[in-house]
Amino acid sequence: MPVRLSRLGPIALALCIFTSGLAAPALSQTADLPLYRNDQGLPTLAPLLAKVTPAVVNISVESQQSTDQNPLFNDPFFRRFFDLQPLPQQPQMRRQMSAGSGVIFDAAKGYVLTNHHVVENGERITVTLKDRRQVDAELIGSDPGTDIALLRIDAAGLSALEMGDSDRLQVGDYVLAIGNPFGLGQTVTSGIVSALGRSGLNIEGYEDFIQTDASINPGNSGGALVTLDGRLVGINTAIIAPSGGNVGIGFAVPANMVNAVVSQLIEFGEVQRGQLGVMIQDFTPDLAEALGVDAGAGAVVTQVEPDSPAEAAGVQPGDVIVSVDGRPVASSADLRSQIGLKRLGRRIEIGILRNGELLTLQAALHKGPQFGPKFGEPATGRLSGAKLRDLQSGDPLYGDVSGVVVMQVDVDSRADRSGLEAGDIILAANQVPVASVAALRQQLASIDGALALTIQRGSARLFLLIR
Repeated sequence: MPVRLSRLGPIALALCIFTSGLAAPALSQTADLPLYRNDQGLPTLAPLLAKVTPAVVNISVESQQSTDQNPLFNDPFFRRFFDLQPLPQQPQMRRQMSAGSGVIFDAAKGYVLTNHHVVENGERITVTLKDRRQVDAELIGSDPGTDIALLRIDAAGLSALEMGDSDRLQVGDYVLAIGNPFGLGQTVTSGIVSALGRSGLNIEGYEDFIQTDASINPGNSGGALVTLDGRLVGINTAIIAPSGGNVGIGFAVPANMVNAVVSQLIEFGEVQRGQLGVMIQDFTPDLAEALGVDAGAGAVVTQVEPDSPAEAAGVQPGDVIVSVDGRPVASSADLRSQIGLKRLGRRIEIGILRNGELLTLQAALHKGPQFGPKFGEPATGRLSGAKLRDLQSGDPLYGDVSGVVVMQVDVDSRADRSGLEAGDIILAANQVPVASVAALRQQLASIDGALALTIQRGSARLFLLIR
């Protein structure tokens, strides 16, 4: 069954609580994390929840949507043929209500965090506090790339959650999720951190998700992921939902990423991202062997854009970027997220591995769509779901081969189901050589029937038949 990625959607967030009735060494009394017990002597997190839940709010969004569902209704001939009334001068609109969750992180200024997709296109945003007060909210700024939005409300007696350091999280740490699933009202669930640094899910433009098995459902968007010491470490944003509900795989935007975005939303009302100007791919053991260096984590530079910050810094094709400002780079997606959160004009330190030697370069990030870690151009039609880039003869990673390299293939996309894989080099389509993405698109447009791609995969060449 295909994996279905879903927004948590309008409603709220769930907060995870540990409810085991058995005392365990990990729950013993400590100075930093006291073990609360109820009047029966059983472990409970009720005192902690009483402290943190007032900072989690429900958000309702009012917007307008056109009532015309079928474009044929806009055709005057179609309307006349079926004896429909003439089109109104203005399209008919209907009011639409949606809901989500939010987190107060600055009580004095009334700042509330939520997801971009919760408040997108909203004309009126209303925040409902735990004490049932309803307050109109002002949208300060929103960032689709990370799915984070910042609201401001004017209300007295607010409670806020303290930001935690999401970089200190480890797989296995207990976390709590708070929100309003299915419109039931504020709900608390519990679980652990299942994985860190999740990317490649094609949910957002910049992905570095915390994965958790805390029960999260539609309506939890914008809610809080909290550690057992009551600190906010993530904003819940999406789930894998083959059946439309929770299956134990949820994703949250890390607090450190949220902090980087919010500081710019407060200052500029938007995120002004700097760009580096490189094309990259994951540093795999096979690439390490081909480059003659030890295998490890990082992102391999396949191309440097002319007049880019990377070129000015001295970055070369074949370099392996292993760190940015001292923070390790785990993959090409990780590098993209790290660079995407750096401010425009900022100088950064890039740690690179070149011919087995570790070097540190300085780069000043510029603005411009022509710069930035790139995954290639998105394909359409029978190759939709693949991202492609030109491969010129003499590329340091591929040698004397020209064609189109597949940089990425989305899970369960048309390209994926056809057998295309990341790293494939498309040499020809129906035996007509293609030396660029533009040439491949032109050739595909001329083919109506079966499509046979000549692929180089590793050291082997094969035909991939796509109908």
